[in-house]
Amino acid sequence: MNRRHFFALTGSAMIAGHPTWAGAESFASWLAAFRGRAAAAGVTEQTFAAAFAQARYLDDSIDRDRNQAEFARSFGDYLGSAVSDQRISTGQAKLRELAPLFGQIEARFGVEPQIVAAIWGIESNFGQNRGSVPLISTLATLAHDGRRGAFFEEQLIAALLIVQRGDITPDRMTGSWAGAMGHTQFIPTSYQAYAVDFTGDGRRDIWGDDPSDALASAAAYLRSFEWTHGQPWGVEVRLPQGFDFMQTGRRVSRSVAEWAQLGVTGVGGDPVADHGEATLTTPTGANGPAFLLFSNYAVIARYNNAEAYIFAVGHLADRLRGAGPFVTRWPAEDQPLRGDERRELQERLTLAGFDTGGVDGLIGPNTRGAIMGFQSSRGLVPDGHPTTALLQMLR
Repeated sequence: MNRRHFFALTGSAMIAGHPTWAGAESFASWLAAFRGRAAAAGVTEQTFAAAFAQARYLDDSIDRDRNQAEFARSFGDYLGSAVSDQRISTGQAKLRELAPLFGQIEARFGVEPQIVAAIWGIESNFGQNRGSVPLISTLATLAHDGRRGAFFEEQLIAALLIVQRGDITPDRMTGSWAGAMGHTQFIPTSYQAYAVDFTGDGRRDIWGDDPSDALASAAAYLRSFEWTHGQPWGVEVRLPQGFDFMQTGRRVSRSVAEWAQLGVTGVGGDPVADHGEATLTTPTGANGPAFLLFSNYAVIARYNNAEAYIFAVGHLADRLRGAGPFVTRWPAEDQPLRGDERRELQERLTLAGFDTGGVDGLIGPNTRGAIMGFQSSRGLVPDGHPTTALLQMLR
């Protein structure tokens, strides 16, 4: 059977983009099986054919998925880049330019303009970096690859159903190599669940030059996770001398009055306004800034759970409403551990009797608790912060 006949039988123009005949045959087999799963999920044959007519296999998506760059910048460096003077000035200009739109979104969804604009700024630099990768192509490529096949196949089916609904045509459905789309970088399943047609034209268009639907969709997303209007995401605070850092971390929640009794004040020494239960965190350890975090912090985390991302969105929103920079400096010497180093840290902590709850390279509450335990056992300040010095001590 020659290649042309093989492609005709599988019904896929996409296969021709695969670099090798063996790979093309593998992809064709996957696509034939996927066609049935897509149909079972409600994707019509017409939609499937239209979506894959111009699609192709993207080697670059595989390369980028397998070789994602390690986050190597310090917390302070990342925030300095994400919340730059240029981004602040651009965001403030957008808030003025689109004031009626932001006001309407706030009235409908109860989410302040500054937080919506901050997500827009961090996700796509206010629409300048929406992504140009063909979504059907990259999602099919990654679904076939298998490393995270189930996740990407779910996103691909969602993308096909978005096309089928008429929100976007396959050729205009573009985004990042990993499938995030439009001004506010929704993945297809999030789009299906939360995107709104704010303009009333019958389509939920987060890709076009008009950002209305995208910004309203971001607000709808936050509202769905119980965003509290008027509540800050977090507040920079000052800790008293001799503060017990075992009280930091997301596992300890107290009222603002209780934190005040422990000597926690605003960064200028003033009382912190009562916005409900709060947790206390020191993202770069005892030598860096400290913050009380309120429930809106967790809502932003539903958009992206990376701590630096949440701080960037929250801080950019504060700067857009006129607040100043953080008062306490970020320690210049603080450098994040690489993924292999984080896993080694977890392994060594567990072997030393401080269980991290598994070895996954993610520094969550269990790992921070284990670090605190180890630090206390060595007479160190138990701030739960993973550092190169800590890893060397465990070796």
